[in-house]
Amino acid sequence: MNSFFRRQLADYVEYHRDPWNCAMHVLGIVLLFLGAVLPLSSLPVPAFGAQANAATIAVLPVLIYWLLLDAALGTAIVGAAVLLLLAAAMIVNHTTAAGMWSITAVLIMIGIASQIVGHRVFERRQPALVDNPSHLLLGPMFVMAKLFIALGFRRDLAAIIQQVPKITPHGSLQYSEQLHGEPHPHT
Repeated sequence: MNSFFRRQLADYVEYHRDPWNCAMHVLGIVLLFLGAVLPLSSLPVPAFGAQANAATIAVLPVLIYWLLLDAALGTAIVGAAVLLLLAAAMIVNHTTAAGMWSITAVLIMIGIASQIVGHRVFERRQPALVDNPSHLLLGPMFVMAKLFIALGFRRDLAAIIQQVPKITPHGSLQYSEQLHGEPHPHT
């Protein structure tokens, strides 16, 4: 795990403390990814003498980015992405164009709604990507990190994600600086 990812994850966690919000993100991120790749899966693209689709080509840069941020989490996300790309291809092969667009719209609406409900109802805070648009790409890494921690792996990530706010002498909340080695940007 590089220091850039450590800082980004520590900042992202600030917006995702509530377990129900995190659960809504698991649902929302999966549905939004599937909704994004579904229409692209219907566009064939010849690549290196083989037949691929635009979805596979489109996700490669972000998959590489996730692998560079953290090899283990990135590899797990690649595995999940392959399954979702296969699901998208099966949907495209078994439905009409109108059906595919209807499914895409429903997936995106439910995905966005789950994110909004998670932040408004449970977290009572605006989404992280409002303050930092790059957090749009951090959601899958956060969800996978939570899964790794729940399975007993990656104590280094647990130290960042499971930080407990502490009360400073002035009564304000401050997250432990020793856990990630530098002051938090919001303190």
